[in-house]
Amino acid sequence: MTKSVCLFFQVHQPFRHRRYRFFDIGNDHYYYDDYSNDTIMRKIADKCYLPANKLILDLIDRMEGKFKVAFSITGTALEQFELYAPEVIDSFKKLAKTGCVEFLSETYSHSLSSLKNPEIFKEQIRLHDERIFGLFGQKPRIFRNTEMIYSDEIGAEIAGMGFLGMLTEGAKQVLGWKSPNFLYVNAINPRLKVLMRNFKLSDDIAFRFSNGNWSEHPLTADKFIGWLERLEEKEEVVNLFLSYESFGERQVAESGIFNFLESFVTKVSEKPHLRFATPTQVVEQLQPVSAVHVPEAISWADEERDLTAWLGNNLQKEAFNKLYELGKRMQRCTDVGLIKDWNYLQESDHFYYMSTKHSSDGRVNRSENPFDSPYGAFINYMNILSDFKIRLNAVVPENETESEIAILQRIIEEKDEKLKKLEADLRRLQKTGKQKRH
Repeated sequence: MTKSVCLFFQVHQPFRHRRYRFFDIGNDHYYYDDYSNDTIMRKIADKCYLPANKLILDLIDRMEGKFKVAFSITGTALEQFELYAPEVIDSFKKLAKTGCVEFLSETYSHSLSSLKNPEIFKEQIRLHDERIFGLFGQKPRIFRNTEMIYSDEIGAEIAGMGFLGMLTEGAKQVLGWKSPNFLYVNAINPRLKVLMRNFKLSDDIAFRFSNGNWSEHPLTADKFIGWLERLEEKEEVVNLFLSYESFGERQVAESGIFNFLESFVTKVSEKPHLRFATPTQVVEQLQPVSAVHVPEAISWADEERDLTAWLGNNLQKEAFNKLYELGKRMQRCTDVGLIKDWNYLQESDHFYYMSTKHSSDGRVNRSENPFDSPYGAFINYMNILSDFKIRLNAVVPENETESEIAILQRIIEEKDEKLKKLEADLRRLQKTGKQKRH
C-alpha cells in the first residue's frame, strides 16, 4: 500500500508592541515596536523564508510534480512581508504558480477567536482567505486553526463554513491507542475530515534535529525514511506538520537541515510506496476510518497539548476576556485604524508572553518574548487595551454616558482647534502690526 506524506508548514509573525506606559494612555495611539518587527522579519526572511522557498521551488521543478507541500500563512505575516521583506511574497507567488503548493485557511491574526466568539472567528477567516486569494489565486479548502486548536464544536463550525477538512494535533489524550496515521472525521459533522499530526516524527525534524544529546542524532534522510517504511502497512498517511522557522531559524543552516530536506524529498520521490500529497488530496483520496472525539479543545503546544500556554493563568484570562468584551462594538466599527489595531490585538502571541508555564520540552511557537516577566507583558497589553478602548468609545460609544462623553470630547477638540487657529491669527496680526510700525 502506498503511504501519503503530507508536509505542512505554519508561517506566522506577530506585530510586537513597544513599551507602552501608563502615561501614554490617551496621549499616544501608536503601539508597535517597528525596529524589532523590521529586524526580526529581515533576519528570519534571510535565514529561513527565502532560502527555504528557493529550495522548495527547486525541488518541485526537479521532482516534476511528485513533490507537494502545504502552507498556512497568517495575515499578519503577509503584512510584515509586504512592509519589511516584499521579496518573500514574490517567492511564495512563484511557489503558488507551480500547482504543487496548497495554501490553507487560518485566522488572519493567528487569533484565539475560535474559543470566544463565532462571529469574530468567521470574520478572521474571511479576511485571511480574501488575502490568500488576492495574492496567490487560491481559495482555501482546508482549515488549520491557530496553534492547531481543535475541538468537536470548532470542527463543526468549520464544516458549516464549507471546508473539506481540518488539521490538528494527534494528541495522546484524544487518540489513546489509535494511530494519527489515518484520516478521521469530526464527531459532530462527519462531512469534515480531520488530519492528525504525527507529533513524534514532526518534532524529530522541528526540535530534535540538531540536538547532539538525542539518541538518534544525527538524523539522516535514510534513517527517517526507514522509520516511515517500518510503520504498519495499513497506515495510510503521515502528517508532518511543522513551523516553517524550523528550517534555518530554529535549526540553523549549519546543522544540515536544508541538506536533510533536499535529501528527504528526493528519496521519498524515488520510493514507489511513498508519495507526497497535499491536505486536499488526502481528504479527497483516502477513506476515513472513524470519528475522532475531542470534547475539550486541544492544541500542538507543550506536552499537555492543551490551551494553557495562552490561557493558563489569571493574567491571560483577564486580558483575553477584556479584549473580547469589545467584540460587539467592533462589529459596528468602520474606522480603518481601529480595525487594524483590533486585528493585531488578537494575536495569540500577546497572551503567550504572559504565560507562567515552565514547559519541560519548551516546544511549539516559542516566539521571541520581548518582556522580562509575564506581569510586565500583561501590564503593557492592558495599557494598550485601555487606550484602544478610549479610541473605540469615541467612535462606537458603549452606552448613553459614553456617548455624551464622546460628544463633549469632540466639542472640546473642535474648540481647541478653533482656539489654536485664533491664536495663530492673532500672532500673525501682531507681527504684521509691528512690521508696519517700523
